Amino acid sequence: MANRFTSVSDVVERLHAADYLASTSIASVVYLADRLEKPILVEGPPGVGKTELAKALATTIGARLIRLQCYEGLDESKALYEWNYKKQLLRIQADRSHDTSWTDLETDIFSEEFLLTRPLLEAIRAKEAVVLLVDEIDRIEVETEALLLEVLSDFQVSIPEFGTIKGAQRPPVLLTSNNTRELSDALKRRCLYLHIDYPDLEREREIVRMRVPEIDEALAGQVAALVRSIRQLELKKAPSISETIDWARTLIYLGSGKLDADTIEETLYVLLKYQADIAKARKELRRTPERAWESAVAGGPGAAR
Repeated sequence: MANRFTSVSDVVERLHAADYLASTSIASVVYLADRLEKPILVEGPPGVGKTELAKALATTIGARLIRLQCYEGLDESKALYEWNYKKQLLRIQADRSHDTSWTDLETDIFSEEFLLTRPLLEAIRAKEAVVLLVDEIDRIEVETEALLLEVLSDFQVSIPEFGTIKGAQRPPVLLTSNNTRELSDALKRRCLYLHIDYPDLEREREIVRMRVPEIDEALAGQVAALVRSIRQLELKKAPSISETIDWARTLIYLGSGKLDADTIEETLYVLLKYQADIAKARKELRRTPERAWESAVAGGPGAAR
């Protein structure tokens, strides 16, 4: 299979064209995963761009994104495949009046016509370019995690009634985790590991400028500095990058050319999603001007360094 990227810098440039600012470490793992044909296990706190990386990668290589959203209780029938039991029953009832042997009937009802594909099998059988995203894999049980091993190792799936279906290609595979539980060594062994954290001040400012192009540089720097300071508080939920972008857009819609205490207090609900977090941030805002995060807002992108 032809390599999708020529170098690490090629990954950086092409992801940038898809509105994803990738660090060298992110681009290196993506490049090596492509060359080694290995899945990527992407861990990090919620909202740092793990899922967005898969979306940007699909855009970059012109592929369709197939997403398996994991949740507690996810089983094989929702992740891989299941049989259309109602349709099978109708076929059995229709054949009662014919002299059809059970062997022939069994072969018939466990055929392609009755197979319902789910995301993993859909990715395996895809003929066109795809990217497979297994999102929030840490939310499923260990037993369900085990069914992924055959897919990750050989990109194939064994169906007892149907046989082994092998993938026509080896597409990029990304598994994301918020690290709410420890994943098995067997799964980790099959993947390259990538940890994504909240961006530093300068990178978040660049992200804001990219995703909200109408914002000026000074305001983008103030937004990034304030969000960075808010994340340092003990919160139930720290602001994600997408919430930073939403807040920047909010300021543009409100016609705010700069941050001040009143504007911040009135729009904190865009950044924070718990009343206790909003109250804590407001209390911090009203403290003495010597507070680091207020100094950061006053000074723009360079003040918080």
